[in-house]
Amino acid sequence: MHKNLGCNRVFDFSPRFAYDKGMNNQSPDMYDRLTLLQQYRHIAIVGISADQYRPSHFVAIYLQAEGYDIILINPRYAGQSLLGKRVYASLTEAKEAGEQIEIVDVFRNAEDVPPVAEEAIKIGAKVLWLQLGIRNDEVGKIAQEAGLTFVQNRCIKMEHARFFGGLHTVGLNTGVVLSRKLERKIV
Repeated sequence: MHKNLGCNRVFDFSPRFAYDKGMNNQSPDMYDRLTLLQQYRHIAIVGISADQYRPSHFVAIYLQAEGYDIILINPRYAGQSLLGKRVYASLTEAKEAGEQIEIVDVFRNAEDVPPVAEEAIKIGAKVLWLQLGIRNDEVGKIAQEAGLTFVQNRCIKMEHARFFGGLHTVGLNTGVVLSRKLERKIV
């Protein structure tokens, strides 16, 4: 982790504090999140949905297209296939089937995260990542005490796209940065 932190957390608007406001002092800053996405290639997506319009499904498609090995976890779809990959009922089942899991990306309600965190610790994951809108500081403490890097309230797809040039509503790099949507011209 980078240790050169600003002296006044209230007025430090650097990326490492933009969402944190001091609630989770050990969260990785943007450089550390970049390193995580470069270093680890095996990502379990807990709470994957078969509905292609759900964020978990879209994130899985994006990560798979970017060359990450995705491991899909949802007991509702266990034994089925989504995106050409087998869906497992749990992280433990996936690990026992020989899957390598480095990052556990969670699409579950904050109150449902503690058992996922315990299982991530048990299987030896390196990172516990809670998706955008999901915060659980108690789980963060538990994960960090067990040696996991903990990220919360961040979308792994958006982070990847921001770092690697694919930030656009459909996940593609258009090469154009605008603050407004382009109007369609009918020819």
